[in-house]
Amino acid sequence: MDLSGKVALVTGASRGVGAATAIALAQAGARVACAARSTAAQPQPTPGTLEETLARIAASGGEAIAVPTNLANEADVVAMVRTTVERFGRLDVLINNAAITFVGDLDIPLKRYDLVMNVDLRAPFVAMREAVPHMRKAGGGSIVNVSSAAALYPYPGLMTYGVAKVALERLTLDAAKQLQPDGIAANVFRIDVPVASEGFVANLPDVDHDDWEPTEVPADGILWMLRQPPTYTGNNVGMVELRDRHGIMPSRAKRPFAVPTDHPAFQRGDHEEHK
Repeated sequence: MDLSGKVALVTGASRGVGAATAIALAQAGARVACAARSTAAQPQPTPGTLEETLARIAASGGEAIAVPTNLANEADVVAMVRTTVERFGRLDVLINNAAITFVGDLDIPLKRYDLVMNVDLRAPFVAMREAVPHMRKAGGGSIVNVSSAAALYPYPGLMTYGVAKVALERLTLDAAKQLQPDGIAANVFRIDVPVASEGFVANLPDVDHDDWEPTEVPADGILWMLRQPPTYTGNNVGMVELRDRHGIMPSRAKRPFAVPTDHPAFQRGDHEEHK
């Protein structure tokens, strides 16, 4: 896909990987709808607002709009897609990046469990459902759902988040089969190396961040996925595998990330250091 002139919708675009991806899309010539809950009028505890992302896009000569959205609310998600199409006239790209988590395993309060599932799984489903008719009308499109290493590893305290991400990955693979005849690609981009998003850094302030990648690195990988032909669909891959197989996303960390030997890439023999 040539991204120039395309219309992209990015969730979680007020900070982190979402903001970096929105900026990269705008720099590639796309018009971008930036969706998130955090605005200047209603900021969240973690730094970053939609207005800040839009200012960075404007500074680079790009075009974008802010679409304040509470992803836990189905009506908001439906309106998010509708607003994008009303403003830009079409929709070609959907990046389901936004996610939340709360610490807790079997003891997590059900209210928090439901909120994680609504934002991390139900919202992407609704966004895809609403976006697909517009992509069909445009003659094709591309969906990238952002997942996490928590889908692969049972990290203590992140059970609900991990379960939601596993389900998101399965949702993507099912959708890819359904949408392939329409020329709409659906892929999973799994963040399986440490990335210095504002939320991640805020949650782990005392951890050594020298081997963490800036958010622009996964954004580069997401754009690489979007630029592939429509036949590139139904892929469920992480940053480690993409780096090794395609030579993309060179590290910008102060110190290279040491991939654990129990990482799935080792088990498949994909990782170059393992060969």
